[in-house]
Amino acid sequence: MKKNLNIIQIKGIKGLIYVGFMLTCLAAGFIFFPGFVAMKAWNLAASYIDALPAIGIIQGLLLWGITAASYFTFRKEKLVVCMKSEDGLSEEELKEVFANMKAQAQNDTIIKSMLKAHEAELRIRNLEETQIPKSEVAEKEQEKVETK
Repeated sequence: MKKNLNIIQIKGIKGLIYVGFMLTCLAAGFIFFPGFVAMKAWNLAASYIDALPAIGIIQGLLLWGITAASYFTFRKEKLVVCMKSEDGLSEEELKEVFANMKAQAQNDTIIKSMLKAHEAELRIRNLEETQIPKSEVAEKEQEKVETK
């Protein structure tokens, strides 16, 4: 199979610190800084208009969130995120994957028991549809279980 995946491995405390640093930078760059700018812009406008109150950083973050959500909601071009591999699996690779899945399913005892339970449920439904009283259905299922 083709493996075109880039995996970020987090190993030990150094990896956790790296992830924390990345999340902090993303939050600062895309949330807090624009919120701070929105707060400053609002307060600048409020200094010229007496009817507007001054706002704090929390209100600036909310103002930034409302502005960003409004932009993505009301713009004319639609935002489309498409995650697709350029090269799909070939027919041989697809057959190999299904063969592996089938082999794993045949070896799994849980799946076997689930299939047996499903078959028993289908038999009970079929018997109920033929108008056989439930006591006879229970007796027949009990006989089948005892013979196994």
